[in-house]
Amino acid sequence: MDVKKIKRIGLVGATTNKSKFGYKILKDLVSKGYDVYPVTPNYEEIDGIKTYKSVTDLPEVDVLNFVVPPSIGLKITKEAYENGFRKFWYQPGAESEEIKEYLESLPDAEYLFHKCIMVETI
Repeated sequence: MDVKKIKRIGLVGATTNKSKFGYKILKDLVSKGYDVYPVTPNYEEIDGIKTYKSVTDLPEVDVLNFVVPPSIGLKITKEAYENGFRKFWYQPGAESEEIKEYLESLPDAEYLFHKCIMVETI
C-alpha cells in the first residue's frame, strides 16, 4: 500500500474522549490536511466533523484505519470487505492473527499492521 497516495481515510473507532487514540488520530490527520471520515455509532459529530454510524455509510475512502479492539475490528473488516473496501490499516493493538488470516484469505485485500498512521503520514 502506497501511504503517499492516501488522502481520504475512514477512521473506525473515532471518539470524543481526548485521551484515546480514536480522538488523537482524528485530530492528527485533520491537522495534516487529510479528509477523515470518523466511524462510530456513538456520536453524530466529533469537534464539528460529521461521523458515520457504519463503514457502509462512508463515502469512498482510500483506506480504513482501525483503532478498535481486534474482535470488533474483525467483524467490521468482514462487513467492509463485503461492501467493496480493499485497503485496511490496523493501529498497534487493533490487529490480531485472526484478522491477518482473514485478510490473507482474500484475493485483493491490502493491509498494514504494526505501523501507526500518525507516524507514517506527513
